[in-house]
Amino acid sequence: MGPVLILLGPPGAGKGTQARMLEEDFGLIQLSTGDLLRAAVAAGTEAGKRAKAVMEAGQLVSDEIVLAILRDRMAAPDVQKGIILDGFPRTAGQAAALDTLLAEAGQKVTAAISLEVEDEAMVARVSGRTTCAACGEGYHDEFKQPAKAGVCDKCGGTDFKRRADDNAETVRERLQAYHAQTAPLIAHYDRQSVLERVPAMGSITGIRTRLAEIVGRVAA
Repeated sequence: MGPVLILLGPPGAGKGTQARMLEEDFGLIQLSTGDLLRAAVAAGTEAGKRAKAVMEAGQLVSDEIVLAILRDRMAAPDVQKGIILDGFPRTAGQAAALDTLLAEAGQKVTAAISLEVEDEAMVARVSGRTTCAACGEGYHDEFKQPAKAGVCDKCGGTDFKRRADDNAETVRERLQAYHAQTAPLIAHYDRQSVLERVPAMGSITGIRTRLAEIVGRVAA
């Protein structure tokens, strides 16, 4: 199998956008924990059935089940060019378990890419987001306003909504929680000499270029 990449970064850092671009540029497959769980439940796999029972009981799916679902997914032929893990691992324990799973398949993490952000700039970025209620087109108070104020460029809708948790105080709390949770992961992958730090406050194209350089180098 090709490279195993992990994307680290707080909400709003652009992980989803950059993962899609890496899929386009290198044929990699993005594996998001939420999508994997939903697909396994829908497919009725053994691990999917276990996950469904846990979720229906209102409980969190265990690391063991997530890893079983990930193991099943990594056996599929479409991931042979490589994968991007988004949303997993989140803890040092999960990182160690992932190392073990990969080692079983003769693999290891190729690169853990940390999208580095400036917290206060991220607060402004995330708390300014709005969405057209009719078509879902995204806008921003500062960076992307509709051509005509109050009217969606895409569908002409006039009703815009803002996520309840996209306020400055909540975003700051989420960033603090992210840093506390991710610090052990940063240290874990730094010790393995696979950590790559990418400044993520620049343009989407600039970040894409930097990620392409990293993937081209580590996948060679």
